[in-house]
Amino acid sequence: MARRIGVLLSGRGSNFEALAESCAAGRIPGAEIAVVISNQDGAPGIVRAQARGIPARVLQSKGLQREVYDRQVAAVLQEYKVDLVCLAGYMRLLSRWFVAQFPQRILNIHPSLLPAFPGLEAQRQALEHGVKWTGCTVHFVDENLDAGPIVAQAAVAVRDDDTPDALTARILTEEHRIYTEAVRMVLDGRFNIAGRRVMTS
Repeated sequence: MARRIGVLLSGRGSNFEALAESCAAGRIPGAEIAVVISNQDGAPGIVRAQARGIPARVLQSKGLQREVYDRQVAAVLQEYKVDLVCLAGYMRLLSRWFVAQFPQRILNIHPSLLPAFPGLEAQRQALEHGVKWTGCTVHFVDENLDAGPIVAQAAVAVRDDDTPDALTARILTEEHRIYTEAVRMVLDGRFNIAGRRVMTS
């Protein structure tokens, strides 16, 4: 039976597409994207999922308390019997309740070398701070912002003439690569967590 991935997104869904391509190409063996959920009507990622024939749902979050909304999302993920939840540009913090429903089964990708530059516009933060290296991080999700144990990272050099858009494009290439690697490792169960350290097993 295929390992089933549920993807949560709010925007364009480029990391969703990278994961979908990796599943189709066998880079994540025996896995499939079972459902894509967005909190934004008209999110390009939903259109991309539909074009691939992947079930896609829009659940409007406006005006709903975090846990109330999260219960709706969890119900859909459970309906599709997902084994792993992957956030791909999902612009909402998850509630403690939601995280407890999927222990060590929620991954996020963030465009910085966490714990540096959490939150929005991480690439701009890196440029404004003057760092020479930044990158991307795949981490397990907890109820705090970009704070869960780190699964994988990739470094990207910052160029003197970089703009946020140029830096974002180079980081995105690495995001697509390490997200696939991290998803494969977690689905295979080839890890253990000691404190905050995620180690391959």
